[in-house]
Amino acid sequence: MPAATNARPKVKHPFFARIYPKINALAESHGGLEHRKELLAEAEGFVVEVGAGTGANFPHYPDAVEKVIAVEPEPRLRTLAMQAAAESSTPVDVLEGRAEELPVPDSSVDGVVASLVLCSIADVPAALAEAARVLRPGGLLYFYEHIRSADPRFARKQRRINIVWPLLGGGCNLDRDTQRAIEEAGFTVEKARHFDFVVNGRTTPSSPCVIGVARKPKN
Repeated sequence: MPAATNARPKVKHPFFARIYPKINALAESHGGLEHRKELLAEAEGFVVEVGAGTGANFPHYPDAVEKVIAVEPEPRLRTLAMQAAAESSTPVDVLEGRAEELPVPDSSVDGVVASLVLCSIADVPAALAEAARVLRPGGLLYFYEHIRSADPRFARKQRRINIVWPLLGGGCNLDRDTQRAIEEAGFTVEKARHFDFVVNGRTTPSSPCVIGVARKPKN
């Protein structure tokens, strides 16, 4: 059964939701499309996408994916995701919901996709626990996230900027060690590619990224 609903506040970021399509378009023109394809290349079966945003992943699901349940809490972004779902060759249902409280039964899906979303979730351990709950034993978590840099100097810069960054970026944080959080949630990371996302030859505070796959234990 889905997790019990708690009195969590509604997610609304109207300013960020208005500018995010332009941010995403810029990222996609500098390699973001290829990153999404890499993330989803091996996805199959029934999939939950957490924080689907505008639905930018929908065109990149392979034929092996039978259906996607896309969960998005922000109203404006959810409307855009619904429009993208209507044009998707993969069946996609867009639902209101939060990563910490997925409207999906236990052990019911083959994959969970977290794409540029764990940076902004208020309770990452709860969100990863939910991912584990809805995955069947041995199911896969596909993740693509910007993360805290392994370079101590760059990481210090991220921490300083992070004082104001979440206020402008819809709750986005620059300094999360997402891969470690995934491992601490009980997943086994089977592969992870770390890289800097460079735009016009320059790094940004959110350049350090990881794309990977983690498996829920079979028992």
